[in-house]
Amino acid sequence: MKFALVNGERREARPKLVGECRCCGSMMIAKCGDVYAHHWAHKGRRKCDLWWENETEWHRAWKNQFPEDWQERIQYAEDGEKHIADVKTEDSWVIEFQHSAIKAEERDSREAFYKRLVWVIDGKRRKFDERKFREAWEDAGKPLGSEEPLRALSFYEGRLLDEWVGRPTHALLDFGEEDWLWWLIPRGDQSSDFVLRIHRAGFIQCLGPVADRGGQSLEKIIEVVASQIKRRDIMHKIEQSIRDKQRIKYDPLAIRRRPHRRM
Repeated sequence: MKFALVNGERREARPKLVGECRCCGSMMIAKCGDVYAHHWAHKGRRKCDLWWENETEWHRAWKNQFPEDWQERIQYAEDGEKHIADVKTEDSWVIEFQHSAIKAEERDSREAFYKRLVWVIDGKRRKFDERKFREAWEDAGKPLGSEEPLRALSFYEGRLLDEWVGRPTHALLDFGEEDWLWWLIPRGDQSSDFVLRIHRAGFIQCLGPVADRGGQSLEKIIEVVASQIKRRDIMHKIEQSIRDKQRIKYDPLAIRRRPHRRM
């Protein structure tokens, strides 16, 4: 963890400090080596939140894009269940930064617990994930033009997309690019799986402090994307109807005999 209580104050790990876990109240030791980011660890092997994973520099860099008091927020359910969210925004979006493998059951549980959840996925963890994604993106983009930021996946393979496409929550893939993230749109009631290429800075801004958003928000982006998808679905139906009519016109087997009119 990045924060623990030291003499009742929320503090980052520093050499020789001893703290208290904000979630379970047990003793925490500051880990300040040269290999991993400085962090707090429970004394012994205790782990108060089974959803918590060891942090990487990737985790820490993402957390630091948001205000400190939004980071590692403890969330409670009515039945007393509690978990530590990586980031919770001032309009109640929870952002979870996922580097390690995650079981499907845990992923479902987190989505049900947090409800307004956005995943950010480390796309560099496995060797071939990025290549498989690029192939799916290029294949989807061929009929739409290379500059199209929103594309419908027509075919994909690979573990990363198998795990995260078609989920009920928003998931953004981070391949370490300076400018871009790749947003897997929840399927909802549309017929296809859509990916939106979005500026990294724009995504951070739309979930950051309201005063810094310039009138933008995650909800507004979702509304715009939903209208684009609806428009595409309508156009797809129109194009399919035109193709069907052309097939009937030129396919002799599809032409029906006109009924005789009674005089």
